[in-house]
Amino acid sequence: MKLLFWLLCLPMAAFAAPDLSKPLDPTIADTGSAYYYFDTHAFTSADGQRHYRVVTALPNKAPPASGYPVIYLLDGNSALASLNDAMLATLQDDPPVIVTVGYQTKLRFDVRARAFDYTEPRRDGKAINEARPGGGSDAFLALLTGPIKAHVRALVKTDPARQTLWGHSFGGLFVLYALTQTEGEFSGYAAADPALWWQGGDMLTRLAAFAGKEGGKNQVLIMHGGAKAPERVLDGAQQARLKARQQMMGAVPKDAALEAARRLAGKAGITSHYREFPALSHGPLFGASLMPALRLAQGHLAD
Repeated sequence: MKLLFWLLCLPMAAFAAPDLSKPLDPTIADTGSAYYYFDTHAFTSADGQRHYRVVTALPNKAPPASGYPVIYLLDGNSALASLNDAMLATLQDDPPVIVTVGYQTKLRFDVRARAFDYTEPRRDGKAINEARPGGGSDAFLALLTGPIKAHVRALVKTDPARQTLWGHSFGGLFVLYALTQTEGEFSGYAAADPALWWQGGDMLTRLAAFAGKEGGKNQVLIMHGGAKAPERVLDGAQQARLKARQQMMGAVPKDAALEAARRLAGKAGITSHYREFPALSHGPLFGASLMPALRLAQGHLAD
């Protein structure tokens, strides 16, 4: 399989990074859409420690005979806040069901919960960051592919052959983890600036060893924001976290996202795509990566 490469130049102002300390403004699920209606459902982790708000956007038109395509968006609070009717209007030739998997908080992110859910355990059993321990990816994957998927299937007819998963940063890392752990659960995987530095770049090693499957038809899209993040004032704890992260990022090459796409390019049953957004830094890439992921869910990635 060949690696498909796109380079997109977009204005930085078009995708400004949100203020993570502010409560969410009303989303399209609150204000309404001309193209979708919305279902909200609560889930709880198996250990009772994390609480999820799953909002499913359902098209206002009859499904095709095979069922709707579906895309699952991690960091669902912020993903839902990034959607608008102008975006949804462009999907009406083949509208996907959009499932935003978020947390029970008024903020865009539950930083502690996502760090746990989206990362696999460390080999030594320790937490990289004691304030935000990781290691819950297997339990979260079971929740996503079990109860959450079952809830969506109960709401509407979906196409089991067109199921896509999108995530950003730790969420992007989880998308790649799901690729290596599941067979047949998803056909599309969209990872925006995946946190490939986790555990010294273990995911790059995992992708190199991943064999894929003959006869599979998995589309993998890895996106990267090439711009440097703007300087901002940090408190002591934030400075410490940034320093620790910069040290860990030094364990992987600067083109780690491209390297991940390259390592998948020759795998059986995989078509690997890479898109770079040279005008966008890590934060703004969150919103910019949603439309390519939605197109991936439709099978129109080249649009």
